[in-house]
Amino acid sequence: MKRLGINIDHVATVRNARGESHPDPYYAALHVIKMGADSVTIHLREDRRHINDLDAKKICKTKKVLVNLEISINDKIVKNALKIKPDYICLVPENRKEVTTEGGLNLVKYKKKLKNIIEKFKKNKIRTSLFINPSIKDIRLSKELNADCVEIHTGRISNLVKSKKKYNEELNRIKKCSILANQLNIEVHAGHGLDYKTTKILTKIKEIEEFNIGHFIIGESIFIGLSNVIKKFKRIIKN
Repeated sequence: MKRLGINIDHVATVRNARGESHPDPYYAALHVIKMGADSVTIHLREDRRHINDLDAKKICKTKKVLVNLEISINDKIVKNALKIKPDYICLVPENRKEVTTEGGLNLVKYKKKLKNIIEKFKKNKIRTSLFINPSIKDIRLSKELNADCVEIHTGRISNLVKSKKKYNEELNRIKKCSILANQLNIEVHAGHGLDYKTTKILTKIKEIEEFNIGHFIIGESIFIGLSNVIKKFKRIIKN
């Protein structure tokens, strides 16, 4: 059965806008699990622009929540993640000037470093995923790096769908990558820019086992409530 992971970073963004303690991402994590999410994603960025260290420690400490911690390959961040001990790790590229993650990891450039990081997490029994572009080459490299999972960057197809442009070429690219990853025993996830329509399109790819969605869910909840948004996504990914 396909799973739904919810990124709650922007609960922290709202909190930080006032420099106060409400809304608390910790309670958001508990709430989304109670409402049907399978896991919670938090991105502990180097600049701590939303989720901070205390958030990450509190959320990862609770046994009621399966936590997918997104981090860069910065040495200090990696060491910190090993201390926090989340259930899952997703390694992502990070640029201080970016508004949001702009693409997948450069697996060729950071191959040696990524291999060492993945080995460290595996020794600590932490499932490790690589956030990659939909590229056959990157799928093969992910296998070489011994990653447990890949999360395919869905930003491009999401933008095409929202702009009402042809998206079949990108969909086929994602499908081919998902099939190959599955054949190589790499679990396939999808994330970035997903809304109802794009998620429904991607559910046609049976190899995708997990959808990680954040910005749209938090934004849509302003209008119809967080519980209702989660229920709608659960219905979409089950069909």
